[in-house]
Amino acid sequence: MKLLLFSDLHCDTEAAGRLVEKSVDADVLIGAGDFGQCRQRIEKVVDVLRTIDRPAVLVPGNAESVEELTEACLPWTTAHVLHGKGVNISGVPFFGIGGGIPVTPFGSWSYDFTEDEAAELLRDCPANAVLVSHSPPHGAVDIDSSGTRFGSRAIRDTILEKSPPLVVCGHIHACWGQQENLGETPIINAGPGGIEWTLDRGFCG
Repeated sequence: MKLLLFSDLHCDTEAAGRLVEKSVDADVLIGAGDFGQCRQRIEKVVDVLRTIDRPAVLVPGNAESVEELTEACLPWTTAHVLHGKGVNISGVPFFGIGGGIPVTPFGSWSYDFTEDEAAELLRDCPANAVLVSHSPPHGAVDIDSSGTRFGSRAIRDTILEKSPPLVVCGHIHACWGQQENLGETPIINAGPGGIEWTLDRGFCG
């Protein structure tokens, strides 16, 4: 299965247009959050992306809530907005969790969750599902420009317990385009440029 991974478009319609062009050979589009900016203009990039006629797996970032992203995606009939739930596409399970985890310093506009809340949202994540999370796990692709790690321990614990074949995240802009492993699981901080990834179906199901 060919995947096109991205995150953190933040209303950038030109970047969204480039993803549309890149999606020609993709089977599934995966968007790891932050479509809008400070809970506004989410539909700007969604209206561009929804011209892609393949399935899409999306999670909210901290820049939009799950309700706001779901509403913006109503015209996008092939999109699946996930937050504490999963979907099966062509026999491959996906599970999603959105928001800033742990709680960010950005204030009341940011769509954030504590580690305990995240652990509860991740409780039903099946083993071997592709995990799509706006926030990275603690210890992988989570270092900001100051050198501080901001990843989630709840997400890390879930990865080490469930061994997903792939984790797609974003949120920490300084790590866009980077990949690290936790155990045997590749963790990709996708960024807005789009990363092509071929998923071995033998690891799923």
